[in-house]
Amino acid sequence: MKIIFSLFAFLFISIAIHSQEFKFEAETIDYGKISQNSNGEKVFVFTNVGTQPLIIENIQSSCGCTVPKKPEKPIMPGEKGEIKVSYDTKRLGGFSKQITIFSNAKEPRKIIRIKGIVEQTASLEKEKSLLSN
Repeated sequence: MKIIFSLFAFLFISIAIHSQEFKFEAETIDYGKISQNSNGEKVFVFTNVGTQPLIIENIQSSCGCTVPKKPEKPIMPGEKGEIKVSYDTKRLGGFSKQITIFSNAKEPRKIIRIKGIVEQTASLEKEKSLLSN
């Protein structure tokens, strides 16, 4: 009897611990074509659709050119939260980066993505052509 009671208690606690869940408005943000040195900040908006507070413990990006910022406070059930991401737009060319979120959600590791193309600005191209002449 004690074993059955212990098993039920363990299952109840496990379900209660993992009843938090993300619902992102978009799991990928496409910057499209952006100019070099432009503002590389974007925001992922999500809602805690679970029944318990959602705590984001850590966020990691796939490279140093992408800097994510996590919410500092728990996101209560039904509330929206934001993860701010800043991409270094000094780097020219296409990019596709992933941000890994570690939390107390049902899915403790969640991946979101950014992508786009950083192009040289027209003013820089003009300066280069004037210097080469």
